[in-house]
Amino acid sequence: MISALGVALLALLNVAWWIIVAHIVIGWLVNFQVLNLQQPVVAQIYFGLNRLLEPLYAPIRRFLPNTGGLDFSPLVVFIAIIFLQRLAAQMAYSA
Repeated sequence: MISALGVALLALLNVAWWIIVAHIVIGWLVNFQVLNLQQPVVAQIYFGLNRLLEPLYAPIRRFLPNTGGLDFSPLVVFIAIIFLQRLAAQMAYSA
């Protein structure tokens, strides 16, 4: 029997996964000057994703050591999402 709560949680985690991937890719493109923050659409997307994901990243950054220009907080969030996806899959598809 398939649990609706588990399936909904899996879908939500998949959306969060892709939002974080988009944030990372846009951040790289901005840092390598492929995208320009002077363009209003790019700036809105970039800063909107920053405001959306900063509450996830900020508590993790407090515990991680300072690594200069590298930010490992998205990696920690990815690991947590993978763990939660496995948990939700077991919950969704357990009999």
